[in-house]
Order: sequence, then structure tokens, then C-alpha cells
Amino acid sequence: MASFDIVSKVDLQTLDNAINVAIKEIANRYDLRNSKTSVELNKKDLKIQVDTDNDMSLKSVEDILLTRMVKQGVDGRSLDFTAEPHQSGNRLRRELKIRQGLDKDQQRKILKLIKEHFPKLTAQAMDDQVRVTSKKIDDLQAVIGLLRRSELEISLQFVNMKS
Repeated sequence: MASFDIVSKVDLQTLDNAINVAIKEIANRYDLRNSKTSVELNKKDLKIQVDTDNDMSLKSVEDILLTRMVKQGVDGRSLDFTAEPHQSGNRLRRELKIRQGLDKDQQRKILKLIKEHFPKLTAQAMDDQVRVTSKKIDDLQAVIGLLRRSELEISLQFVNMKS
């Protein structure tokens, strides 16, 4: 039986490299030159904290951060932008959560999508991942293609392909 796992993980070292490049770009940008902008990665809590002067600077920093992440090969969907920025004195602060693993709702969506299109395959949720098994590797590759084309709001990686 052939199988593979569907996971949602971010390489923290690559993300750290992307943030360091973004910090250098922020220091050199003309529109952000005199602003006291800081971007910090907390690997333990899986959060990125952006601290800046105003809303325009915050939008620019988020754009730079996303651009650098994509250029480093980190999917931009792995950041959670749902938390609103909050005022801290005369500074604007926003925490961006890094999404790691698949929660139960995301697993259900993936399982439902696989069962609708490929009823003969076996897909099961395991911890924070989904394992798909089949007799044919071609079916597994079709599932990977389906999930890449689907409009899921999460970053997916396909690991442990075994034949």
C-alpha cells in the first residue's frame, strides 16, 4: 500500500532568515527610515511581533514581510492576520501567529474533499496531520493535485510518500 501524510508546518529557520532580510529592507526603505519599526520572531510561542509608528507603516512592513517569506519559499498563508493591531502608547503593535499543524476543522475539510473526489482511498486524521493510503501511487498524486488546486486557507505540505 502506498501512502503519504498531509501536514502544515513552517521551517522556523527559513522563516527567521526571511524576517532578517525583511528587517534589513525596512532599515533601508525611504518611507520607513525615521520610523522606529521592529519585527521580532518568537520561536517558542510561534509569533511574530511587529511594532511601528502608524497604520501605513504597519501595512508596508506586513507587505515586506510577506514578500520576503514568499521569496524564501515560506507560504504566506502560514501567518494568521486575524488579530487586530492595538495601540500601545504612541506605537502600533500587532502579533502575527504562525500556523503549525492541522486543527480538527481543517482535517475534516481535507477528509471531506478527498472522500468526495476519491471514494476508494483511505484517509484518516492522525494528531495534527492526515494520512492518505491507496493501492496506486497515481491516485495519491491525483489527491496531491486536488489539494493544491483547492481553495484551502492553509499551507499544506505532503511528506512521507511511501510506495
